[in-house]
Amino acid sequence: MKEDKLIIGGRSFDSRFILGSGKYSMRLIEAAVRDAGAQIITLAVRRANTKEQESILDYIPEGVTLLPNTSGARNAEEAVRIARLARELGCGDMVKIEIMRDAKYLLPDNQETVRATELLAKEGFIVMPYMYPDLNTARDLVNAGAASVMPLAAPIGSNKGLQTKEFIRILIEEIDLPVIVDAGIGRPSQACEVMEMGAAAVMANTALATAGDLPRMAAAFRDAIAAGRNAYLAGLGRVLTRGASASDPLTDFLRD
Repeated sequence: MKEDKLIIGGRSFDSRFILGSGKYSMRLIEAAVRDAGAQIITLAVRRANTKEQESILDYIPEGVTLLPNTSGARNAEEAVRIARLARELGCGDMVKIEIMRDAKYLLPDNQETVRATELLAKEGFIVMPYMYPDLNTARDLVNAGAASVMPLAAPIGSNKGLQTKEFIRILIEEIDLPVIVDAGIGRPSQACEVMEMGAAAVMANTALATAGDLPRMAAAFRDAIAAGRNAYLAGLGRVLTRGASASDPLTDFLRD
């Protein structure tokens, strides 16, 4: 079987599950690495440099790639500042851009996201922008130097599932970058569905953090993402628009 890797900015990963750690706990990190097989974990920079509380950096195992995000940024300039700080803290040059001016729905500001992406890409960052799934914005992000696009499936933290499914499908069909579905995925079946559509990866946080059995849910997401990817690579069977089709042509004798 041909090797199937997730490639982001020239870096290669076996896992197509990305853990968002906004609701992190030691159990979440352990389950994500052990049971979900996550190789990329997001990191809010403001949580990595505090002396009053324990740092998430103490709990991320060696070999896991940190993906600092610019959570809290309200414009491109603030996002750039946070990204530079993350690199100074030793978090590397991969960065997830999150820019939100809307405090009620936490929807990303696409225009400011494009600006931040262009500025950071010119500085050598591997930029992974979180965005509302809009084709024109996605094309602008490609031109700005993004390494992937990360459209939301539903409002962040909502667990509402694939509210923007058809717009995500358009991005998958039209954008020549990894499309990583981020925010709102609440069930493993939903993660499987977007992978069947051709998404490159899925990011989840709340769905795991709020599960009754976190390790089991982490494993369920791992298996669902793998199943969806395999189904996409295999080529899903055609869907009949009307009538039915016999699964075994040898049943013709029943009509004799």
